Amino acid sequence: MNAAAPKKLNARQKRIRQTIILMLLFAAALILLLLVLLIGRGTKRLPVPLLWTNERMAYTSAEQSAMQTKEAFSTDLCLGGNNVVNEAITYEGSERGGLFSLDDRRVIFGKDIYEKVYPASITKLMTAILALKSDKLNETVTINWQDLELESGSQVVGLRIGDRVTMQSLLRGLLIHSGNDAAQAIARTVGGTQDKFVEMMNDELLAIGATGSHFTNPTGLHDDNHYTTVYDIYLMLHEAMKFDEFVNIIQVPVYDFMYYDADGNEKHVTLDSTDQYLTGQVEPPKDVTVLGGKTGTTSAAGNCLALISQNAYGQFYISIVVGALNKETLYAEMNTMLTQINE
Repeated sequence: MNAAAPKKLNARQKRIRQTIILMLLFAAALILLLLVLLIGRGTKRLPVPLLWTNERMAYTSAEQSAMQTKEAFSTDLCLGGNNVVNEAITYEGSERGGLFSLDDRRVIFGKDIYEKVYPASITKLMTAILALKSDKLNETVTINWQDLELESGSQVVGLRIGDRVTMQSLLRGLLIHSGNDAAQAIARTVGGTQDKFVEMMNDELLAIGATGSHFTNPTGLHDDNHYTTVYDIYLMLHEAMKFDEFVNIIQVPVYDFMYYDADGNEKHVTLDSTDQYLTGQVEPPKDVTVLGGKTGTTSAAGNCLALISQNAYGQFYISIVVGALNKETLYAEMNTMLTQINE
């Protein structure tokens, strides 16, 4: 009777040991699965390396980076080399630019489209994108001193401390008249602080694949560390076009900007578009419809313009010129590109 007792005890111990081993294996598998999910979530937003680091070019090749961007972010993006020759389009000066066909996803012309440039107020495309993606569009904003802390001579709507204005009006003052006071009020409202909003801008740039850009403010006022590329401007405009409200706003030549002053009095300011196509100062080529876009001008950036246009068949195009010496050159170079969208 006593001899059989150890065998029963050993069998029981085996069962306990097997159960413990199975539990440990299951726990290890569960931990491994959680690690894979966490790593995957952390790397999804940044599938391509930054093109610019420490204010210097640091990319392997423009074409390779563009291919990575297209494959990682979308299949509906135009793709082309740093320079795409079109014999009908030549730039006389140091301007850079590109012409992108949205219907067949083709770069028709490109000059240094992955090279570092200063965007000036084209920056406000990203400011508008974040406003449109926020839950703040129905808010009324009270203007404070931070919104008006701008360098002398800045383009502004003309707001004062204590004024109350809707986010909808600020968005129009931003895109139609390129108001820097509107940009800073939007940034504070959406981000809480301007620093937080700038962080959001750079996160969104990476999210849309604009890896050649880095922003330091919501206005585009010059900063050596505030830069982009022609291709990234195309990506920003391509992203902004997803919002019907954006497309509607950029077609407006004149806007009646209404707000209330600190005493509660209703005020109106007439804002003209900064786009000379919309104001009738410049005529586009025959059978070309300019819907609108965004202008930008600083001494460092030169004269810049990014447009959405349609040809005679209703097909959409994005055209960009940056670094023009003056407005005359800017619109002449833009018209040269636009003549090609009906070819």
